[in-house]
Amino acid sequence: MTVAPRPPAARRWPRYVELAPGVLVAGGLLWNAFSPQDYWGDPMLTAAGVTAGALLSLRHTLTIGIVILCGVFALTVKDGSADTAVGHLELTNTLFAALMGVGVNRVIARHGRRLDLVRTVAEAAQLAVLPAPPEHIGPLAIAARYQAAQSEARIGGDAYAVQRTPFGVRLLIADVRGKGLGAVSAVSVLLGAFREAAEQEPELPALADRMERALLREDEQTSEEDRLEGFITALICEVHPGGDGLRLLNCGHPAPYLCHDGELRALEAADPGLPLGMGVLGVPRPATVNWPFPVGSTLLLVTDGVTEARDRRGTFYDPVIELAGRGPFRGPEELIGLLIREVERWTGGPRDDDMAVLAVTRTAGPGDGRPAA
Repeated sequence: MTVAPRPPAARRWPRYVELAPGVLVAGGLLWNAFSPQDYWGDPMLTAAGVTAGALLSLRHTLTIGIVILCGVFALTVKDGSADTAVGHLELTNTLFAALMGVGVNRVIARHGRRLDLVRTVAEAAQLAVLPAPPEHIGPLAIAARYQAAQSEARIGGDAYAVQRTPFGVRLLIADVRGKGLGAVSAVSVLLGAFREAAEQEPELPALADRMERALLREDEQTSEEDRLEGFITALICEVHPGGDGLRLLNCGHPAPYLCHDGELRALEAADPGLPLGMGVLGVPRPATVNWPFPVGSTLLLVTDGVTEARDRRGTFYDPVIELAGRGPFRGPEELIGLLIREVERWTGGPRDDDMAVLAVTRTAGPGDGRPAA
């Protein structure tokens, strides 16, 4: 699993924004130099110092402050007020504005260091709960990506897992309702139950039941409101030994996609079933669905951060339409990278939900001497 890197826009301000303090300094000094009234440009100079502290480094903030002081001192000499009380007061006010910019810079830098520390801890927690799947299991090449809705966030309720079992390679992708530590706790319980039960249960519905019972036990320690409103959509997949076919069990989750020969199609289930955590309603689980898995094809599992991404007109993103004819791909990582870039282009800004993607490519047939499990 890889956590998507912070986008460039989150690392630094655009170039034109960083030029704002210099423009304010030039405008303020010119206004003071040519205005019939003395020092009408002072508000622009004060704004330049504070803006520099908020946008620039300490070195550049100090440079802006020194330029303002030198400029104002030159103007007081020019108009003959350098040795008067008015000139002294003007220089004192200018020095205060420059120091205020430095103070703003130090406060923001300290806050940034704290934010980086919190982000690092959150990312470590995410990696501990959601470890990276193996890159290869037999004839299967595997890749995964988790990307938070906002670049500052590194933790959420989307989850996936890959497990080698006696019944084949089993995959899980899930989306916990909600965010924060409660969602992370549910993800931890869900993945722990999946890894244990996937080794023991020969049938996928029984595996889903084991996972749901584990979640219900955990819910006994939460409030009644959380128990009533909490649920997890999940998709469980089993790649047959040798990799020649798939079995899918959908628990209220977006359908997976199969990419083969440049064509992407959704593997829709006739009955998607209820999410995990809603078994108290007494609705039986749907039957598993079998699908072929040809050599060279890629199975793509996503959360609703992909399928419910909207553009400015409110139109949902459809991978089948937007990725049509974009293959073939060298591997699952290339397909995931393209998908995430397309979703970001489609939304054109911050998304409302986290996004998790798991892709598995069948690289060889069952007769190549590389067993899948």
